[in-house]
Amino acid sequence: MNVLLVYPEFPDTFWSFKHALKFIRKTASTQPLGLLTVAAMLPHEWGKRLVDVNVVRLTDDDLAWADYVFIGGMTVQRRSAQQIIARCKDAGLPVVAGGPLFTIEPEQFDAVDHLVLNEAELTLPLFLADLESGQAKHVYSTSEFADIEQTPAPLWELADIDRYASMSIQYSRGCPYDCDFCNVTALLGHRPRVKTAQQIIAELDSLYDAGWREGVFFVDDNFIGNKRHLKQELLPALVEWRKGKQPLPFNTEASINLADDAELMEMMVEAGFDSVFVGIETPAEEGLAECSKKQNLARDLVADVKRMQRAGLQVQGGFIVGFDSDTPSIFQRQIDFIQSSGIVTAMVGLL
Repeated sequence: MNVLLVYPEFPDTFWSFKHALKFIRKTASTQPLGLLTVAAMLPHEWGKRLVDVNVVRLTDDDLAWADYVFIGGMTVQRRSAQQIIARCKDAGLPVVAGGPLFTIEPEQFDAVDHLVLNEAELTLPLFLADLESGQAKHVYSTSEFADIEQTPAPLWELADIDRYASMSIQYSRGCPYDCDFCNVTALLGHRPRVKTAQQIIAELDSLYDAGWREGVFFVDDNFIGNKRHLKQELLPALVEWRKGKQPLPFNTEASINLADDAELMEMMVEAGFDSVFVGIETPAEEGLAECSKKQNLARDLVADVKRMQRAGLQVQGGFIVGFDSDTPSIFQRQIDFIQSSGIVTAMVGLL
């Protein structure tokens, strides 16, 4: 069995960094972590090939080689995914789809043969068992959440890692907050689930052994969701792992209350983290209340950013315009906040 794992193209937006990447001679910002993890869950004896169309073209030779096509992605990749699926069906190939895009919008993809939804650790084994017995169903889904301590390390060897600006690792899933504009909790739940420190070290070892010496992005939606495990397990392990190695810079995403924990910030910096993405969203309390961003309310957000910067963390900020309560003054207020806080990378999106 030959399985072709295809990752759709990101559209030409600020978030794709498509044009900025040319300055550092890279083709894409980060590798398709989900598909590489799914690849590690497939039978060892199956042939596996990754085509990330952000990096290389999907060729007729790829399709001729494959027995099945596995595709996964996010909602922003919808158009490319639809085009890829249509091409695969024209080639007579069965398509298996999963990940956030297909879990959120399964009804939009009638051409897909098998929808393996939610977390693959739970639904993929069911599909594989049915496929082996010749009884594969159209949809596999679950309301349960996976124990990610059982999640295998991604098959990094399938990716041409030199084409990427950074490599991604996932330490946790889930977020304790409930922001209205975010689908993370709908997909992954409110209780942060974490991998063991040993899992993360093994993934870093495999990347380091493959020759990777650049940045590593911990893609958790809220890295500090389980502070106890961070302080007692992961961060000390990362400090130890870095000894005697060429240092790899780490970055991640966290909620604004990271600024309240000086010890945690100090430990993160010691472990190699030099930047953190924080969802500021808006300086307007009306907008924060409107979207249930309770963790940002009644705070001096500029002072919070400054505390993280003084601790040694560059703060990248996420901002939103378009709340119902926004007035025309919000544009200048956003500009003033960004400039006064010293945020050097401000990602502003329309709601």
